Amino acid sequence: MSEQTTATRYALVTGGSSGIGLETARGLTTHFDVVGIVGRDPGRLAEAAQDLSSGPACIETFQADFASLTEVRRLADDIRARFDSLSVLVNNAGVWHTQRTLSKDGYEATLAVNHLAHFLLTNELKDLLVAAAPARVVNVSSSMHGRPKSIHWDDLMFEKHWAGFWVYGHSKLANVLFSNELARRWKDLGVTSNALNPGNVRSRITRNNAFLNALHSSPIARLVVMTEADGAQTSIYAATAPELEGVTGRYFDKAKEAKPNRATGNEEAARHLWKVSQELVDEAATPWTGEARHVPATFPRGFAQGSGLGLPPGPLSMRPVPFIALTTLLLGIILALLYG
Repeated sequence: MSEQTTATRYALVTGGSSGIGLETARGLTTHFDVVGIVGRDPGRLAEAAQDLSSGPACIETFQADFASLTEVRRLADDIRARFDSLSVLVNNAGVWHTQRTLSKDGYEATLAVNHLAHFLLTNELKDLLVAAAPARVVNVSSSMHGRPKSIHWDDLMFEKHWAGFWVYGHSKLANVLFSNELARRWKDLGVTSNALNPGNVRSRITRNNAFLNALHSSPIARLVVMTEADGAQTSIYAATAPELEGVTGRYFDKAKEAKPNRATGNEEAARHLWKVSQELVDEAATPWTGEARHVPATFPRGFAQGSGLGLPPGPLSMRPVPFIALTTLLLGIILALLYG
């Protein structure tokens, strides 16, 4: 990034108490005076701060549960109280559930944590980012953003059908659409926005998925699964590379620009997602009664009812099965060849 004044330079990483987020924060300590890490668990936050304390940057910890948009608003207040600007925001926190779960606001939890929380936090920190311009927002997505053909406008909260693989990919598509729309809306403010794929990394995000944990623990995984430190490299690159100053609305993979899913280029869908997201975070400001919030289907121009994920008919919960079965078969063959 270009030289700035001697003012203190701040960076913030959500999900920074473990995994890719912790390694991203570690990489940023050589570029910024203060690195803030956000996490849900106070114990892991303290351990992460101790781990990072040997680096050159001052470490600030922020506790918040992204399953609560009220806590996200409180988090933003806490950040504003301690930071007077923000040069880099890395939206890294994420979850992957094995069964449908509701957030503390009554929304499907995967979308709530992976997308809505970051949508709200980024907008809440707008003034800090503008104050640090040139500043950067880095949105950590996944290669799985390419599974859906579009946002599931028919059933945004997956009230009718639910499956962890597809719901996670749906939230990651939302990350890229949000990143691109943010780039367009803030292009004249000196704040860039880019999305990325960290790669196939074994991290805590899959801790509740027995299949993926077994796959990542297999001997063959060492050949194809990245370490958390390796997985953080694209985030660090997007946050600090001098050649990316002023570059916005792009997608990166393996620390270089890549081509994302075609659906991410639909500007009408991105604008509509922004509108719907704003309505949802506004609605969450009212107390939740405990009943799931029903989100009516709304469609961008050019999207017909039923466009949804663009998947073939049938129970959504059954669709990951062929992928799992094929992967398991291939893994078994490889292990047989190696150890048979």
